[in-house]
Amino acid sequence: MDRNAGHKRAVAFLYPQIEPFDQRLMDVGDGHRIYVEQCGHPQGIPVVVLHGGPGGGCSPAMRRYFDPAAYRVVLFDQRGCGRSRPHASVEANTTWHLVEDIERIRRALGIDRWIIFGGSWGATLGLLYAQAHPERAVHLILRGVFLATEAELRWFYGGGAGAFWPDLWHEFAGAVPESERHDLIAAYGRRLFSGDLMTETRFSRTWAAWENALASIDHEGPLGEAPADYARAFARLENHYFLNHAFLEEDGQVLRDIGRIADIPGTIVQGRYDMICPPVSAWRLGRAWRRADLRMIPVAGHALSEPGISAELVRVTDALRG
Repeated sequence: MDRNAGHKRAVAFLYPQIEPFDQRLMDVGDGHRIYVEQCGHPQGIPVVVLHGGPGGGCSPAMRRYFDPAAYRVVLFDQRGCGRSRPHASVEANTTWHLVEDIERIRRALGIDRWIIFGGSWGATLGLLYAQAHPERAVHLILRGVFLATEAELRWFYGGGAGAFWPDLWHEFAGAVPESERHDLIAAYGRRLFSGDLMTETRFSRTWAAWENALASIDHEGPLGEAPADYARAFARLENHYFLNHAFLEEDGQVLRDIGRIADIPGTIVQGRYDMICPPVSAWRLGRAWRRADLRMIPVAGHALSEPGISAELVRVTDALRG
């Protein structure tokens, strides 16, 4: 079977690749400069794209979910990852720094209100941004919902997903001594921030490999090692955020504050067989948020590029063109 077949099927649903009409490094203070780009129509419907991770960075593929004749698409690399600098830095890097960065971008680009498009951690960040600034959100489009709860972290780093992928879980958990496996996030954290670049890179790649392998429903085996720079930023930032409970006031804060966006419409696109962010979170969000439209994709996992998810997201953005 062609291991790229799913990606090739997904491409048929997407808009052709377009180049940015504006690219910049924006100084956001605290020693951070973040990469921001705009593409599509300069006078189009504004939409901000929030990538996953934390630490995943944006990619050109993310531009392709929007009609370039209708949308003004804003993408950026969150602090510490992608083309933002300093790379893999966790200093002055919290959820609330990122929420303020989104607002800073909006003001700098002269945008009054915009659509929020985010998946996985990007869905978490999109919800928190909208709850902090509801007057700026026109519509939320969320994929692969992550609510940053302890239950979700236990699922993915405590053996829940490992029950379905025991071979890969054995490699991930087995990378640290048995005495530390009761808290793998902390165990990996000690190594990802050890100060030894070789150790940090090795454990970063193992951390990234566990997540990347479970992203697609069509996974068939090892995907190869992630580039060292990408893996180090991805793993360090995820671990930093998860060790700190996403810098939330309490577990379940996103649903606690859902009333703040009660009048904002949203569309949730969720893979039924998402092993990274199980569908129960999307279901709970849909029940709590009265203006949410939950669309469960029958044969799909977590990845943005899953054919059914790509097709549904394009249908959503096309419908919002007016």
